[in-house]
Amino acid sequence: MTEMTEQKIQGAGRGGTDTGARGRTTIADGVVEKIAGMATRDVEGVHAMGSGLSRTFGAMRDRVPGGGTDKSVTRGVKAEVGEKQAALDLEIVVEYGVSIADVARDVRENVINAVERMTGLEVVEVNIAVTDVKLPDEEEEEPERRIQ
Repeated sequence: MTEMTEQKIQGAGRGGTDTGARGRTTIADGVVEKIAGMATRDVEGVHAMGSGLSRTFGAMRDRVPGGGTDKSVTRGVKAEVGEKQAALDLEIVVEYGVSIADVARDVRENVINAVERMTGLEVVEVNIAVTDVKLPDEEEEEPERRIQ
């Protein structure tokens, strides 16, 4: 996150609080990351999330029993959550032939709507890094199996 982002997020910490007279609700960064990851994957033109290296390690981890499929949902997503606001950084891979500007706009809109609707937090920033383009003739990045 940028220094400006850090200044924008009010009350940065373990956040998303509702300080009602009857208790307090906090929302963990990981919750916002999962919501944002699901909302990003719902956008047409998004092929995958994360950088090439993180996708390769994630594919290997997904093959291990109990390797944690929760990590694949948040791969390529980093959230910073304050008491009332959240900022997100996303890494995506787009399909070849789509308008990157349109996909980024649609991702940003979908993520903001989902996070704000589900958490009540104000999303102040969604930074999107397009890390790759999936070409039609490219095979999926599958790590070579060591055992048969």
